[in-house]
Amino acid sequence: MSFEQELTLQYYNDNAQKFAENTQQVDFHHIQQAFLSYIPAGGHILDFGCGAGRDSRYFLSCGYPVTALDGAEQLAMLAETYIGQEVVRQSFLDFAEINAYAGIWACASLLHLPWNDLQLVLEKLALSLHRGGIFYASFKYGDFAGMRNGRYFTDMTEERWQDLVQDMTIWKTIKMWVTADVREGRSAEKWLNILCKKHP
Repeated sequence: MSFEQELTLQYYNDNAQKFAENTQQVDFHHIQQAFLSYIPAGGHILDFGCGAGRDSRYFLSCGYPVTALDGAEQLAMLAETYIGQEVVRQSFLDFAEINAYAGIWACASLLHLPWNDLQLVLEKLALSLHRGGIFYASFKYGDFAGMRNGRYFTDMTEERWQDLVQDMTIWKTIKMWVTADVREGRSAEKWLNILCKKHP
């Protein structure tokens, strides 16, 4: 793990309670439902970088089995209380599962990986999906890469995403769309949302 990634994890451990307060109650249903519309009933979902547990809790309330995973210990502890089940503590780079999930939800999590690690983790995530499985990710919109506000970020545009996955024939991009940040006072911040399907 790079020094920048260690700093990022430390940021989330140091600010876990504040982060939970800012994210757990945010209404994200329109994007959650866009993802769920592709997931079969009872399909197992991996919440990859679950943060304080907002999305895991919603998916569980809709009747889907969920595995929640995060690398920040303090966030994982808060998420466990919030969703009422165990959260896997694991670095994204250490993740390795095969054919385990119908869907993977990576909301504002992969954006903390540098480019080369991002490619590697995307390949690992593809292996963990069932054939035809669905993948969602979101990134801050733009072409910046580096430290910002105590954390490492890789921002994304439609063009950068196509460059990232152009040699990964296993991913078929279903749609990409840009939304405003839903947190109070942050509507000027833009996000790139990506839905993909494991192909074939």
